[in-house]
Amino acid sequence: MKCPFCSAPDTQVVDSRVSEEGDRIRRRRRCVSCDKRFTTYETIELRMPQVVKANGTRQEYDEERLRTGFARALHKRPVPTEYVDAAIERITQKLLSLGEREIPSRRIGEMVMRELYKMDKVAYIRFASVYKDFQDAADFRDVLKEVASTGGRRRPRVRVSK
Repeated sequence: MKCPFCSAPDTQVVDSRVSEEGDRIRRRRRCVSCDKRFTTYETIELRMPQVVKANGTRQEYDEERLRTGFARALHKRPVPTEYVDAAIERITQKLLSLGEREIPSRRIGEMVMRELYKMDKVAYIRFASVYKDFQDAADFRDVLKEVASTGGRRRPRVRVSK
């Protein structure tokens, strides 16, 4: 690490300590050239992928948008907030584990649909009606048949329409 005082490229770590929370390391350093001391902090940086919308625009991943989508689908449904929090955490962890710099918004929508299907079939159908852009009653009938035929025992086949 470069010295902030004389810009010398060589410094030595004199002391390292982990924070009480365990999420960062504090390092005391000494410059080999000017002998001055300074402190640095090492923290984890998790970068969420950019979300690529259907129209090609990109935006930052926003957990609040995800939460809003769940809230709309689950409006007046008997699903505890803890279930929603856990679903959002699973989606976020899945996105991080993919290690991709960009992810299509459609893929996130599919993840949301799978989570809603496990939580509440009515919420799943509500979300699917917007996500899949239902045009008429036949679209609802098809999804209702799919939900009824599985008896809620297996994950739905997420089909991208259009």
